[in-house]
Amino acid sequence: MNTFPNRRQFLKQGSAAALGLTLLPGFTRKVAASDRLRVAHIGVNGMGTNHLKWFAGIPEVDTVALCDLDETHLAKAKSTLLELRPDARVDTYGDFRKILERKDIDAITCATPDHWHAQVAILAFEAGKDVYGEKPLSYSVKEGQQMLKSLNKHDRIFQLGTQIHAGDNYHRIVELIRSGVIGKVHTVRLWKSGAPPIMGAPQYQEPPSTLNWNYWLGPAPYSPYSPERCHFTYRYFLDYSGGVFQDFWCHIADVVWWALDPQNLTSVSARGEKSDGAGNTPKWIDVDYQFDDLKIHWTTAPPNVPGAAGRGIGAYFEGDKGTLLCDYGSREITINGEVMGDIDSVPITITRSPGHQQNFVDAVKNRTQPESNLAYARMMTMPMHLGLISWRLGRPLQWNARREKFRGDSEANALLSRKYRKEWDWI
Repeated sequence: MNTFPNRRQFLKQGSAAALGLTLLPGFTRKVAASDRLRVAHIGVNGMGTNHLKWFAGIPEVDTVALCDLDETHLAKAKSTLLELRPDARVDTYGDFRKILERKDIDAITCATPDHWHAQVAILAFEAGKDVYGEKPLSYSVKEGQQMLKSLNKHDRIFQLGTQIHAGDNYHRIVELIRSGVIGKVHTVRLWKSGAPPIMGAPQYQEPPSTLNWNYWLGPAPYSPYSPERCHFTYRYFLDYSGGVFQDFWCHIADVVWWALDPQNLTSVSARGEKSDGAGNTPKWIDVDYQFDDLKIHWTTAPPNVPGAAGRGIGAYFEGDKGTLLCDYGSREITINGEVMGDIDSVPITITRSPGHQQNFVDAVKNRTQPESNLAYARMMTMPMHLGLISWRLGRPLQWNARREKFRGDSEANALLSRKYRKEWDWI
């Protein structure tokens, strides 16, 4: 059975090849100066390092600026870039707003912690920059709404960093589901196994001299510095993220929203436990979603369906004529007891991606939205936020999809947004 690497392994692999995707073109062909794209990277550790490497491998892209609140990450990123592109002329910053002030920068990538995603993107749109933003799209539902409004107002381009979206497997699954070979899909089961790390009591201390901790917190509630709340493990604190669930939702929900475009969510019901140790995101979480004519179930453990056991992440589509089981790089179609990997009679109808980052570059040049555009990503991401709210309140919730509010529930509606710290509310 296929297994999925944990996030730390994923970051170490750091390449499209590790995900079974087409590699980006190497820096081997010359591109006219007038056809070049000038890019800056904001947040350059972890996935931000991958952003740097991926875009450095696109011939028509020049990386001209880097930004990070940790000076050690910034120095390492600059060194990495110069190894890849010795001719690069790159400036470094500790405040991303300095990048947005530059008129010579066309686009930015954002790989900050989740609680900064929306403000970085919105301020970039206002500054006339296009954005390749790391997932999840936003920290809250309201932020996603604000992002879309700003993108439309300023006529900008946005790509969500769901690299798996570019792979042939997801394209083919969408073609198969849409063709009707397994009939009308009535139920989808999604899962991602794995619990957050168990961290002991926070070790509160003075932040490192190389880290601007107050800026790192930004719009989030103030907290004294502890290593557990920062950098990689920040995602296991609700002040900044939503744990494993928020981290992986879009990677596998993506293929469902692409294939089925679920409409009119009416109810959300979550169950689960808080993680052990200092973190407060889910140790495990199961969520039931009811749409017009579709049920979606998220579980932390693989569901009890054929072929799911042993897969760390997956989706199982149940139709009235058959089923389709998939993960990032594989699929199994079952019709009348026959299991197959593909159905030749289903034509190829979706143009394949040139690579997720290349798709963004092409979209910026052509002024057309890429595959993982903001309008699509927002609708795909929203149920994740709603599932976390149901989990936090410990009860089922009724949803008004047209108004994007919970029905008759002021307590739940209050969690659709968060008041920023006053000095860090920039939008």
